[in-house]
Amino acid sequence: MASKTYIVEHLDDELGPWSELEYLTIARESHEAGAKFCLSSVPSSLELPAALKTAPGFTADGQSVEIIYAQDKSRVCLLDPSATKELSPEDGETFDVFLFGGILELRKKGFEGRRLGPKQMTTDTAVRVTRLVAQQKGKHTVPNRGPVLINLIVPLDDISYVDYPELRINKNESTEMPFRYVKGSNGKPIMPEGMVDLIKKDSEKGFGDLF
Repeated sequence: MASKTYIVEHLDDELGPWSELEYLTIARESHEAGAKFCLSSVPSSLELPAALKTAPGFTADGQSVEIIYAQDKSRVCLLDPSATKELSPEDGETFDVFLFGGILELRKKGFEGRRLGPKQMTTDTAVRVTRLVAQQKGKHTVPNRGPVLINLIVPLDDISYVDYPELRINKNESTEMPFRYVKGSNGKPIMPEGMVDLIKKDSEKGFGDLF
């Protein structure tokens, strides 16, 4: 199976603290899985955070995916809520680039789409789910052979989720997150490190201020 690349089209002139935490998480998890993470369509005016620029396996590109893969769109899978087919483990053999964001324009440009189910996910969750379905690998001990690397891909419907979790801000206040998350081994939604603290700190603001 070819090495995977996860690309997020970042068309905004700004990068808020929410997105920074998500991108750092995607970069770390992608690197740990032997994959790459790229931000495309990054405006020249945007100064990326130092922690992100120096993250292993991370790259940024001012060009759009449409230009980067103009000659080989068949390699690229667009994660599109309006796609007619759900992402499947077989797509890990078909595609080696998975694309998030800029959906409407890229859909018109002929990139093949796949769906991650009916509920909205955060960007890091969407990448995490895609990796679980199309790439995830791990070590397994085989008798007389010892540890070997095998695919541990998980069909989309077999992933455990937490939908719209409620975060307790203080003893009198809580907020419901309007997203689907992957359920961690502790039964809680997997979120970027520091995200809960950020949400609590800025609970009086609208979510739009955090992205």
